[in-house]
Amino acid sequence: MAQQKTKKAILIIVDGIPADVVDSVPTPYINQISRVGGFTKAIMGGDPGTYSQTPTISAVGYNSMLTGVWANKHNVWGNGIEDPNFNYWTIFRAFQEANPEKKTAIFSTWLDNRTKLLGDNLPQTGHFTPDYYFDGFELDTVNFPHQKDRSHIHKIDEAVSKEAARYLREKAPDLSWMYLEYSDDMGHTFGNSPQMVDGVKKADVQIGRIWEAIQYREKNFDEDWLIVITTDHGRTADGFGHGGQSKRERTIWIATNGKDLNAHFEDSPEMVDIFPSVAFHLGLELPKKQAMELDGSPFIGAVDGANLKAELSGGNLELTWKSYSKGKTGRVWVSTTNHFQTGGLDNYSLMGEVKLEDNRASFPTEGMESDFYKVVLETPSGYLNYWVVRK
Repeated sequence: MAQQKTKKAILIIVDGIPADVVDSVPTPYINQISRVGGFTKAIMGGDPGTYSQTPTISAVGYNSMLTGVWANKHNVWGNGIEDPNFNYWTIFRAFQEANPEKKTAIFSTWLDNRTKLLGDNLPQTGHFTPDYYFDGFELDTVNFPHQKDRSHIHKIDEAVSKEAARYLREKAPDLSWMYLEYSDDMGHTFGNSPQMVDGVKKADVQIGRIWEAIQYREKNFDEDWLIVITTDHGRTADGFGHGGQSKRERTIWIATNGKDLNAHFEDSPEMVDIFPSVAFHLGLELPKKQAMELDGSPFIGAVDGANLKAELSGGNLELTWKSYSKGKTGRVWVSTTNHFQTGGLDNYSLMGEVKLEDNRASFPTEGMESDFYKVVLETPSGYLNYWVVRK
């Protein structure tokens, strides 16, 4: 029996590239990666008009990817990153806690990604720290003097991507993250423009360096690499702004070399789906209390359901979901507390079993009336959750 290859993964965020732009600009390296796995349009922004509506803002998007939950949980609402809720672990912390012998790395054109979002060496993250980091150069005005046309950010992206490619090729950390900024700067400065197009082309070249390093590792070592590339938000119609809930601002994209893509990948996946997908590839099993909090469903590997919704109607909890399985059952759990948010535990009551292919179920709330319900659908492949918040 052949020995299983060592699983490794890298996440890449290229900032602020709308799906309709990446669709229309030549991106040969992203295309190569997508031909191995797939490319799909996706969603960033939570469920509009509900508790989980999430601003289409950069740091908010990064953290939604890192934690697998929306802003109502991770508590990052803007680029100030004022008070992240570290009870919702990033995939980096979860991976390091489960595999202390394995290595993590971050390569970033924005220092706050490591210091504030990953919570490098903070007591609230259990003093998580990546094994290697290459960042902070936006503060280096000697080697990267700031220019009005933001060309210094392109130079930093170049340095970050070259170092990431070198380090992956030579050291092959088990879980990495690369962040590139220049494309977003072109949008803010020029809107829908030739400069924006040029920024996308430049990002593709930088992604190509990572792709070549991964191909080298897979050819010469017994390794199985997953690369997931996405953007943190779309843009307004004119291309200058973002932050709202318009379709163009919410529409992002995901490109991956993943070879075990499931039906959910083509069915409007979301930013929060990246966490469980990468966790599946790496064989990362989360503690149950954390797994029950994830807002996403994996688009790699087995998936039995996604997109759970719940509402209170006439004293009943009415549930709907998207089923991807036949002949399987799930169990519905409900809690009227949210102690997890402050580091505690929630007590769940078992409401009953459901046939997943029914795509809906109803349960009476008699005896557990509340202004808040945390609803969890347990499936053979994982958990789906949704909150009911009485206004």
